Amino acid sequence: MRTTKQMSVTLPVEMAAMVRAKVSSGEYASESEVIREGLRALSAHDRAVNEWLKAEVASAYDQLDEDPSRLQSIEDVRARLRPHSKG
Repeated sequence: MRTTKQMSVTLPVEMAAMVRAKVSSGEYASESEVIREGLRALSAHDRAVNEWLKAEVASAYDQLDEDPSRLQSIEDVRARLRPHSKG
């Protein structure tokens, strides 16, 4: 049984040129390898975001749910950030 599936994709000119450049440089053996590597990176990014959401965001939500007195108004947050903004 095949473990691959042939597909046809359309890329913007700049991305297509980048794929070809990766192959031309010898960094990758084929355009398919470049696309696979990009999809692996996207998958890793998605996993990292999901882990962050589970570990950090859900935890922070649970803490605020347990102790609503820790909530801050948007005005208070903006006032704290204003000295650190550029411009």
